[in-house]
Amino acid sequence: MKNGFLKSLLRSSQTVFTFKDLLLQWDGIDVTTARKRVNYYIQTKALYPIRRGIYAKDENYDRFELATKIYTPAYISFETVLGSTGVTFQYYGQIFVASYQSKELEVDRQRIVFRTLKNSILINSIGVINQGLYSIATPERAFLDTVYLNKEYHFDQPASLDWDLVNSIIPIYGNISTFIKRVNVYRSSVEGDLNDNRSHRS
Repeated sequence: MKNGFLKSLLRSSQTVFTFKDLLLQWDGIDVTTARKRVNYYIQTKALYPIRRGIYAKDENYDRFELATKIYTPAYISFETVLGSTGVTFQYYGQIFVASYQSKELEVDRQRIVFRTLKNSILINSIGVINQGLYSIATPERAFLDTVYLNKEYHFDQPASLDWDLVNSIIPIYGNISTFIKRVNVYRSSVEGDLNDNRSHRS
């Protein structure tokens, strides 16, 4: 039976498990038995303990999966997406996550920064890609998340964004005039740069 429980984890595509995930994996097992089983697997190094209530198959787990398992619902966004897609040039070692609360944690030598979005935005999947193990914002969604929370922010390459997609995502943030004005400032700067480039070529 012990091997059966372990095999069910090894077969899973998940690399990170909450205690609730384990209960679902081990359908029919009671909480007390599950806790004993988890402790046994930790002692025998069949499970890697990341933090209280969160475990991995081994140390080579997916960091993005971990970051979105601590507080749910959650998805990868902000500087993590903007930096990896070239909208901003600055590198951050932290993982930035949209969630229902703001907090900074260091988990297993990984810094994770959670930023609060209101629930109606957080649960709206427009511009959020489900990667299977975790969800991650498109550059356009990460841009809007960042503008929504920051009165001023420097984007190195806003021209790389799909502005039609930006326009399609804007309504999920509500009809907030100050937010829309901030978005339009960035849009105008991109249009101005494009016009300048055309005039130079002509």
